[in-house]
Amino acid sequence: MKKINIGIVGYGVVGSSVVKILDKDREIITQKSDLDINVKKVYTRNWNRKLLYPIDDSKKAKTVDEIINDKDIDIVVEVAGGIEFPYQLITQAIKNRKNIVTANKALLAEKGKDIFSLAQKYDVRVGFEAAVAGGIPIIKALREGLVANDINKIYGILNGTTNYILTSMYTEGKSFEQALKEAQEKGYAEADPTLDINGTDAAHKISILASLSFGGFVDFSQVYVEGIDKIDTLDIELGRELGYTLKLLAIAKSHGEEVEIRVNPTFLPSWHPLSKVDGVFNAVMVEGNNVGETMFYGRGAGGLPTASAVISDIVCIGKSIANNLGRDLEITSMDWKHKDLTLTKVKDFYTRYYIRFTVPDITGILAKIASVFAKYNISIAAVIQKEKVLKLQKETKEKVVPLVILTHTASENNIQLAIKEIVSNKYSVEIPVIIRVEDEE
Repeated sequence: MKKINIGIVGYGVVGSSVVKILDKDREIITQKSDLDINVKKVYTRNWNRKLLYPIDDSKKAKTVDEIINDKDIDIVVEVAGGIEFPYQLITQAIKNRKNIVTANKALLAEKGKDIFSLAQKYDVRVGFEAAVAGGIPIIKALREGLVANDINKIYGILNGTTNYILTSMYTEGKSFEQALKEAQEKGYAEADPTLDINGTDAAHKISILASLSFGGFVDFSQVYVEGIDKIDTLDIELGRELGYTLKLLAIAKSHGEEVEIRVNPTFLPSWHPLSKVDGVFNAVMVEGNNVGETMFYGRGAGGLPTASAVISDIVCIGKSIANNLGRDLEITSMDWKHKDLTLTKVKDFYTRYYIRFTVPDITGILAKIASVFAKYNISIAAVIQKEKVLKLQKETKEKVVPLVILTHTASENNIQLAIKEIVSNKYSVEIPVIIRVEDEE
């Protein structure tokens, strides 16, 4: 039995859960892996705070150098979070020929090209199963289970906080503010949930999946990201009438030489499997040319699910060390092709659209909007016009009402040009609400 020494940097929820599982489930892990996994050192910035799981004083490192410079440590596990500190840590550890396991999606999305290129140079492995969708083994599935497939499309619900909020708004009619407050009270949202609700967290994750699936690196600054903070329950209800459920969807599609990567509130048909993914759960749907559609579902966050994924990587790398396989154990990896992916520009997106106008309650307004749509080659699929008065216009005292148009597939560029003309002509007294719809025609 091969002994694998690991050093852990970060001892919060995930780090302490890794140690807890390795302690409590040691027998089953040893039986399945034929490895003796030993936590040699753990580093955290503050050992004086209350620990979520106790650890022997002999394992407490006072500096991170005690881990990255220890010749006996085979794998450095980074679960500290952030970008700059982990980046410096991981690059130095790689140069010291340490294998890496990380749960840091922000780091890999924004610095992945540097990290994976350096890992190849020094012939070490980087495990990152825990960086996307917590305990769902999506990285392993893409690397190995779906290796015989050309991946065409990925749809993901990759953030439990936003999914919980949208579920509450849909099922209980709560406002965004009410649902967010409830999520924070239940511990499903951070005190500062900005990176969740503005879509950045999900964007980091879909960027990693896109890199892995399409064989190249993503310039994260070019990824289109739109959050849920402006979502109104009125749109959720009107979408329901049209047969749709609203989700914050992370999307990656291959278009030959280009890849479309975006995160935005999205209406899905209510029959769609992802529409049934509620609460804090995550799910990823992957379409391959041979396997068709596959779906992976589970807990996308939390100490134990994420630690489960971390330990999976530890075992995988540990077995390659035990058998002197080095990097050869991997079938495909993030550095499988050294190229930069070309991302589709926003104006070139093609999808269906839900558009809610706020219009004067007068005869002929729908015809005027329809004529502008026709000018820009936008075909209308359905219309909902409500008598519900939203307010009175200050100047004319006319009633204004919601008017919803569902389009057939159209280009983002044409939609934006049409909206600009409609607003300038005051056919809509407010900037329309635009929500993309993923519903293949």
